[in-house]
Amino acid sequence: MSTAATPDKDRTDPVRERRAYDSPVRRQRAAETRERIVEAGSALVHSFTTWDWRSLTFRAVAERAGVSERTVYRHFATERELLDAIMRRLEEEAGLTYDQVDLDDLATVTARSFATLSSFAVSPWTPEDFGVPTLVAEDRRRRDALIGAVGRRVGAWPDPQRRMAAALLDVLWSVPAYERLLAAWKLDAGQATDALTWAIDLLVEAIRDGRAPGRVGRAGTAGEPPVGPSPSA
Repeated sequence: MSTAATPDKDRTDPVRERRAYDSPVRRQRAAETRERIVEAGSALVHSFTTWDWRSLTFRAVAERAGVSERTVYRHFATERELLDAIMRRLEEEAGLTYDQVDLDDLATVTARSFATLSSFAVSPWTPEDFGVPTLVAEDRRRRDALIGAVGRRVGAWPDPQRRMAAALLDVLWSVPAYERLLAAWKLDAGQATDALTWAIDLLVEAIRDGRAPGRVGRAGTAGEPPVGPSPSA
């Protein structure tokens, strides 16, 4: 028999090895491990008493997930990638997607996001929390989504008016506004949510009607003269 026809038992077949590595079972296990890691990160965020994510490290997530740090690195090349994946999971839990924000359902989305706050152990919001890049990026995504939603309705408005309207919606759809109603005004969670979504609905109605923000006492769009007889009449 030719030696070429005899398989080398001490040599691994590269094709077979590659197939084993890419097997459906292996991919399924990898997906389950990644899910376990992201779920562990979400659970940690829910347990934090502040929005400070600096303790949301590879080691902390690995310990919570019951895997090694090397395993976490295998699925997420950088800590930013890990935190972004955890943020996306929190958005999914809240039923929130900034890609589909529209003025028609903004009040509903706001109420849904406030409703999830009770699942967190977090203390009242502070400005310092935005020191985490993932939270900074999240804040930017939300502002961009609101500017886009306003612009789709009133694209003819000057940029300052569009930004003012979006900024007001952002203030109403914010944890600090919600927490102030709870702490300073002693409203319960339902009342605070109702108050803010009511205000959002009023603002959305004004935007739909083309009433741009401007000086107090002026009617119509910003920059127009007040309605009524002129001073010389």
